[in-house]
Amino acid sequence: MSQKKNIWIINQYGSTPDTGMGGRHFYLAQELGKLGYSVTLITASYHHLLKIPVTVTANYTTVQSQGVTNVLIKMPYYEHAHSKKRILNWFNFAKKLRGLKHYLTQKPDAILYTSPSLVGYLGAEALAKHYQVPLSFEVRDIWPLTLCQLGGFSPKHPFIRLLQYIEDRAYKNADQLISNLKYLNQHIQSRGYPTDNFHWVPNGYSQAEVDQKIMLSAEVMQQLPQGKFTIGYTGTLGVANCLDTLINAAQKLKERTEIAFVIVGQGKEKERLQTKVQQLNLGNVTFIDAIPKVQIQSMLATFDVCYIGLTKDDLFHYGVSPNKLFDYFCSGKPIIYAIDSGQYRPVSDADAGIQIEPENTDELVSAIQTLHEMGPKRLQEMGQNGQDVAREQYEYASLAKQLEQVLFSK
Repeated sequence: MSQKKNIWIINQYGSTPDTGMGGRHFYLAQELGKLGYSVTLITASYHHLLKIPVTVTANYTTVQSQGVTNVLIKMPYYEHAHSKKRILNWFNFAKKLRGLKHYLTQKPDAILYTSPSLVGYLGAEALAKHYQVPLSFEVRDIWPLTLCQLGGFSPKHPFIRLLQYIEDRAYKNADQLISNLKYLNQHIQSRGYPTDNFHWVPNGYSQAEVDQKIMLSAEVMQQLPQGKFTIGYTGTLGVANCLDTLINAAQKLKERTEIAFVIVGQGKEKERLQTKVQQLNLGNVTFIDAIPKVQIQSMLATFDVCYIGLTKDDLFHYGVSPNKLFDYFCSGKPIIYAIDSGQYRPVSDADAGIQIEPENTDELVSAIQTLHEMGPKRLQEMGQNGQDVAREQYEYASLAKQLEQVLFSK
């Protein structure tokens, strides 16, 4: 590449490992940088997903994190995800995006704007028109459909109608449409728009992060069951993660003293789930507090089987792309996949575990017993299949090359 091309990735809810989890756009920015691009990750200075927000005074502040340039757009604090101030921040962020042309001196060669926040798309569209560069719109959460189906909002609500207008506008005007949901094209078509410019770029994993594999602390190791066939979960403890089903399975298997369950993480449901385990007097379920991401592979290495679940919901038929799935693949452990993600069947297609119906305790118990009765050779084979598909399809270095082709395909 004779001269570095500039890519702007705009994600209001983005973060770096210094402020949050890092995640998709941080890793893509890192890998695009290795390919010779100058990448700027543009995020809000504050949002509810940040663990360590940066205090800023100016409207625009540039910070560096592990080789990634991150422009923070100053946003007011709000208390929680359902705060009205969060919605005001959508409009504030969209407005301030336009001001980037006075702050960033080098013009972009391509702009990527990512959901779920739709209002900011209008600001990104204005920037793309100003610079006369291609604009890609990425859908990671289907709004406003999610707000209607899961949040209970009426499609006729004036604010939902505004969001619907912006979503349709993005499908109509964006040069490229991207999603980590493999079959989002079906939703776009249902809105009446062509999908010849649609591209699937899934979430993935950072090989460098996996290779770190920082050991667990002695304190955490002491909490883990020893000499048991362990079914483990790592991640958010939320309503959507179907952890009641896992605990119900533990109750049905409590007489099987050789089988244990470990739930690692934090979330709104944690206290309730712990209370449930106490009330059921289950000695086979262990809760572990959230651990640093670089220790996840060390935790997964202590499991025999990894569990991932989501509630039954039509939204998931367009596909899902949970980050923990790729961590699980990398671990080399068989996976119980309790998600109905339509035609997207990543675990069963890779022969990397067992797919079951979500929220079905009996099927989960059966899957656990089936895996427990398998010999170690078959379990190892399933785990190896997961590692193979991870390397082939989900490593961020290869995903960045896919994204590169999309951003400059106009």
